[in-house]
Amino acid sequence: MKLWSDSFKDGGAIPGEFAFCVIDPVNHVAMSANKNPHLAWSDLPSGTKSLALICHDVDVPSRGDDVNQEGKSVPVDLPRVDFFHWTLIDLPVDTPVIAAGQYSNSITPRGKSGPEVPNGRGTRHGLNDYTGWFAGDADMSGEYFGYDGPCPPWNDSIVHRYVFTLYALDIERVPVDGKFTGQQVRDAIKGHVLGEASITGIYTLTPTLQQTAGAA
Repeated sequence: MKLWSDSFKDGGAIPGEFAFCVIDPVNHVAMSANKNPHLAWSDLPSGTKSLALICHDVDVPSRGDDVNQEGKSVPVDLPRVDFFHWTLIDLPVDTPVIAAGQYSNSITPRGKSGPEVPNGRGTRHGLNDYTGWFAGDADMSGEYFGYDGPCPPWNDSIVHRYVFTLYALDIERVPVDGKFTGQQVRDAIKGHVLGEASITGIYTLTPTLQQTAGAA
């Protein structure tokens, strides 16, 4: 299997238009275009009946004590956990590409609808982890289905890595119902994966790390 993107190079910086937030010199961050990136693939294994896509940030702080706090920085040695940005399942096997902005082209306060994807031929979106992140925010709380892009802490000490993984499955429908998460899909597809391919993009909102991450 092969997976690639015209939006960013494997191991390279994700442009700001595909992020939830970009750097703002006055307020630290500003909301961005929040487009999903372009993704394309080839060489699916024989017997593939559907595709599943998961994007997650592998570098999210395991504690929020110092996150986005003036005069502080998130320690480099703090243990990191996963944060799911996108879970797309039951994608028809004859789909060759996801266009940039096809599933997300703006920020939707309180979240985009789901799990069914309109005109998606049965494709479904999972809840991303902004659902929990905004749970206590009166203006933004809601159920966030589909893609919402990078917004790492603006005072983090490391550049975050965003891993996009495409799975070729031997089933037409992933056995999850109702509202589901990326981790639930990971668990549900065990034993059904015929092949997988990943690409990784990097992103930061920490000004001192911008040069390390490249132009974002």
